[in-house]
Amino acid sequence: MNPIPGHRGAFVKTALKPDLFLLLLIGVMAAASLAPVSGVAADYVGKLADLAIVLLFFLHGAKLSREAIRHGAGNWRLHLIVLGSTYALFPALGVALAAACSGFVDPLLLSGLVFLTLVPSTVQSSIAFTAIAGGNVAAAVCSASLSNLLGIFLTPLLVSLLMGADGTSISFSSGSLRTIVLQLLIPFVAGHLLRPLIGTFLDRNKAIMQPVDRGSVLLVVYSAFSAAVIEGIWTRVGGFDLVALLTLSALILAVVMGTNLLVGRAIGMPREDRIVLLFCGSKKSLVSGVPMAGALFAPAQVGMVVLPLMIFHQLQLFVCAWLASRYHREGQAPAAA
Repeated sequence: MNPIPGHRGAFVKTALKPDLFLLLLIGVMAAASLAPVSGVAADYVGKLADLAIVLLFFLHGAKLSREAIRHGAGNWRLHLIVLGSTYALFPALGVALAAACSGFVDPLLLSGLVFLTLVPSTVQSSIAFTAIAGGNVAAAVCSASLSNLLGIFLTPLLVSLLMGADGTSISFSSGSLRTIVLQLLIPFVAGHLLRPLIGTFLDRNKAIMQPVDRGSVLLVVYSAFSAAVIEGIWTRVGGFDLVALLTLSALILAVVMGTNLLVGRAIGMPREDRIVLLFCGSKKSLVSGVPMAGALFAPAQVGMVVLPLMIFHQLQLFVCAWLASRYHREGQAPAAA
């Protein structure tokens, strides 16, 4: 989502509503629940999803602008704090809450709660909300891009170190590292190396990214939820679990945002950089997280592992849209925060 000058209000109103992507996700989950794919068909759907993920990360690598990174890279203090929020504060909260809720919420859902805290920040929406709020857009581009690039390495590493240490139940696939390298890292690097040849075309045709982003996630979700339905996901997940996930997601988001605001003020960051820290340091990427889950975990587990991330994704859009609108109206950080 890219903000359009003069249309900030329309953007915020759109973000405050369940978007088409969310409705498509719900529809895919419903389709997988009613008609789960299995057998040979499941193998074909899985291979198609893998190809879509390869294309997704290839295009993300090609879209990464070296000029934008150089322009915003000098603000190293801001970038380090954003990375600390994404890959230290978030995981600490996830592990602590999962341990505290052990015995009350399904262990696999708690694993998903931890996993959502380990994935990279978003790119498009972080930059868009920063622009709406009047923040440092160049720094937001650099922070969000750096978070996603490092996430290819850091997310699998954190999964191997933290998931299971919190008392949750998860099986880390022995071929995960090879899958990450083949499906995510190599396509990303190849795309970036080819940017001089195809970057101009992608910059002129940004609409190409959206169907690839959404299509790859929808394919992975359908494949994952089909396997989860066959394993009995809806006999395990009840209303209490969903309310608990929403509550825990809201708590994580509130603590992270509050901490980032306090840190930004305490060290004397200018308002534009505090906005970057608030939005880039509090977001989690569904587009990156779902393919990573598919690469890291057993197929029967992926559906339940990504469910908390899907809930958190929509919650963060609601909250960040409201905050961006408030920053824009007031021209300064809200006093109540």
